[in-house]
Amino acid sequence: MKKDAHPKYFDKTKVACACGNAFEVGSTMEKINVEICSACHPFFTGNEKVMDTAGMVEKFKGRMAKATKPKAKAVKK
Repeated sequence: MKKDAHPKYFDKTKVACACGNAFEVGSTMEKINVEICSACHPFFTGNEKVMDTAGMVEKFKGRMAKATKPKAKAVKK
């Protein structure tokens, strides 16, 4: 292994989450700031947040209903 080819490794890097949770990990950075951690992520906590403010789900369901409806055939005279 070459000398000075690898970054410095910190055994006790402090990770700070936006929710206030803090813990230590090993990393090449001295301090890490994150927005979501296992203490506040919906997958780990079981709390689901619905982000449908614009009614996107209803719009999608409407488009799907129109796409699955049989189309009326044109009548020739």
